[in-house]
Formats: sequence, structure tokens, C-alpha cells
Amino acid sequence: MENSKGHTILIVDDEPDILDFLSYTIKKEGYRVFTAKNGEEAIKLAQQLRPSLILMDVMMPQMDGIEACQIIRKELQMYQPIIAFLTARAEDYAQIAGFEAGADDYISKPIRPRLLVTKLESLLRRMNPERPSENNALSIEIDRDRYVVLINDKELNLPKKEFELLELLASRPGKVFNRDQILTLVWGNETIVGERTIDVHIRKLREKIGENYIRTIKGVGYTFNEK
Repeated sequence: MENSKGHTILIVDDEPDILDFLSYTIKKEGYRVFTAKNGEEAIKLAQQLRPSLILMDVMMPQMDGIEACQIIRKELQMYQPIIAFLTARAEDYAQIAGFEAGADDYISKPIRPRLLVTKLESLLRRMNPERPSENNALSIEIDRDRYVVLINDKELNLPKKEFELLELLASRPGKVFNRDQILTLVWGNETIVGERTIDVHIRKLREKIGENYIRTIKGVGYTFNEK
């Protein structure tokens, strides 16, 4: 598993002073840091760099953070970075818009350097949670190269869509994927399927890997638990 200090972080803000301050603060902690001045640059760099985390301002020229977040969530398919909005705006509607666009968290500025680093470390732990203990009854490993799932070191060959659904959920343990995200990221826009399709695939996965790893969030979607 990748060491947390090996993560790449993309910072997006239209104010040079803020970019310099954030870059300096985060680089000191050993992270790889890249910067962008607006949402359009952020999308291009996200495609090229595949950062673990994007720290993005909301109000920017050319393309704001909300629109950039929506595009990243929709167009980057199975690659889904952590996205945290950094903004001085504290209104509830701004935060709601950010979460609806697919943001994982909100960080208000100004923020003290140590608090910022602590917040980023907490967000990155969502991407690389601790491995399950040996006392767990089930150990799951997804082999993306061979398109198989290893359960207690035994290979399980899943149909393509079941594998992609499990891979998506397991890529971000603890994150709730709503139904629209799942349909877009697994089935894509070229295929017309109903929401019932997701439920059927979830049921089949639970039959094969156990009931406790995929949790239903009523009225929202599904999340994957490693423990």
C-alpha cells in the first residue's frame, strides 16, 4: 500500500498568494504538489496526474470549482480522486451545491497550516484505510490486472459488471456512491438501465462475498466497508 507521503495533491485556486502558501505548507509534509489556476486547468491536470486528492476553490474565473468537480466525477470514469472544496464562503447553500456536485468535504479558509495538514491526512486515510485484521472471517483483494477477486486467497471470477461495481465501491471504502454515480461510472451513458439493475447486481455480489461488506444507505446509494 502506498505511503501517505507518496500521494499527489492538486491545488486549484485563482489567487497566486494562496497557491504559494498552500503548496509550501503541503510540500513540507512530503507530498507531491501541483497547482492550477481555474477549473479548466484542474480537469486537464487531473486527467494527466491522477492525483489522490484535489483541493479546490469554489469561486474561480473561466470555470468554477462546482462545475469542475461535476466534470471530473462524470468524465474520469473509474478514477475518482478525493475532492475537497477550499472556500471562504460559509453559506449552507454553497456547501450543499458542493456535496451535490460530488465533493467529499469542505474546508473553510483561512485555515491554520497544521489544521490543514491534519485535515488532508484524515481525508487521505479514507483512500488507504487500515487493512482488515487477521481475525476477520473474510479477506477480499481485487486483482484489476487479471479481472478476478481473491477471497481468502481463492479466486472468484465475476461477470464484468459485477466486478466493475465491486471495484468502484471498494476503491473508496466508506464513501457513499449514489445511484446516478454508479450508473454513470459502471454502465456509462451508452447503456440504458434502470435503478433496479443496481440492486440486482448488489444482491448477487452479497451472495458471493458476504452480506457485511456492501452497506445500503437508504434513499441514497451504497458504500463499501472493509471491516
